[in-house]
Amino acid sequence: MSQSQKDYIEQGEKYILKTYNRFPVVLERGEGVYLYDTDNKKYLDFGAGIAVFALGYGNKYYNDALKAQIDKLIHTSNLYYNVPAVKAAKRIVEATKMKKVFFTNSGTEAIEGALKVARKYAYNKDNSKDYEFIAMNHSFHGRSQGALSVTGNAHYQDGFVPKEFRAVFAEYNNLEDVVSKITDKTCGIICEVVQGEGGIYPADPEFLKGLRKVCDEKDILLIFDEVQCGMGRCGSLFAHDLYGVKPDVLALAKALGCGVPVGAFVVNERADGALVPGDHGTTYGGNPFACAAINAVFDQFEERKIPEHAKEIGQYLWDQLEGLKERNDCITAHRGLALMQGLEFAPEKPVGEIVKKALNNGLILISAGNNVIRFVPPLVIEKEDVDEMIRILEASIQE
Repeated sequence: MSQSQKDYIEQGEKYILKTYNRFPVVLERGEGVYLYDTDNKKYLDFGAGIAVFALGYGNKYYNDALKAQIDKLIHTSNLYYNVPAVKAAKRIVEATKMKKVFFTNSGTEAIEGALKVARKYAYNKDNSKDYEFIAMNHSFHGRSQGALSVTGNAHYQDGFVPKEFRAVFAEYNNLEDVVSKITDKTCGIICEVVQGEGGIYPADPEFLKGLRKVCDEKDILLIFDEVQCGMGRCGSLFAHDLYGVKPDVLALAKALGCGVPVGAFVVNERADGALVPGDHGTTYGGNPFACAAINAVFDQFEERKIPEHAKEIGQYLWDQLEGLKERNDCITAHRGLALMQGLEFAPEKPVGEIVKKALNNGLILISAGNNVIRFVPPLVIEKEDVDEMIRILEASIQE
């Protein structure tokens, strides 16, 4: 006799550390842009595992590449070179037009490495240990203590990061506020090109250009977090390419491996050399299996022109969400780029309830920020998927 969803949920509650309030659904398999639970109920997925599964489910090329790599080699450690890692490094460096890459296991680890690069760069100049970062209010960079120290939300920091270890926080898209907080201690400025968890806020072009200028003038490193907004989601391979502004350090993850846990930070020529042998390391990062996933993702992105598709369908999604906003007074704002968009709702219409209703109606959505529904579907969705999502969402709002 097969186990029921109720049985699995009860076991999960018993054995898994409760740091999430999970929805009462046990997902079992995926196909295209749909997920299925253990009762075979079908869900249109507009969350993509929190902006991860860019290629959708059951991509044959991707799956075959991982199966082939399993039969060759899964892990060796970074004491040796491996073929997929060398190939993946070349592709990332050439795509970013930067200098060197370090592979990690997650976006949080990519941020940790980026912060270490900035600290060591500053240390190499004056041997001081008294450095600080400028980060943005309402930002999100990860759950480890270093990443939390630059995450602009006290809710995530309290109980974990003492105030004296936290970054100096400035207002996002307010260059004057950032500049006013730069001191001789500032070793780096970090921001998301599009704030995700904070409520889907794209950077203003003048803001990013201003950050680049002041970092050059002060000889401090500029770090862009593209863990969520990178890898095609905003209609170009990297979101910062839309702005014509390059960081000194770039953090990537999520869609970089399309489900296999992998991240990376990439450094430009100025930041290259800040870390030397012994300064940083990882046991699993850049192993053959993870890097085979990266290579398969790049192959599919190029063959299927995924960023271009995201831009095209993203415009259609924008138009349909605008129509939804016009028909529903409870929607107060609409923001985003390509396939990273958000709808903000009035306080009397809590998005948590809408998300639950949508799930019951066969649509997976996720929230962000203050009463915002976040739309980060697989980048392979088509117009008919957008139409289906709008239909289910509108019905869920009205319920």
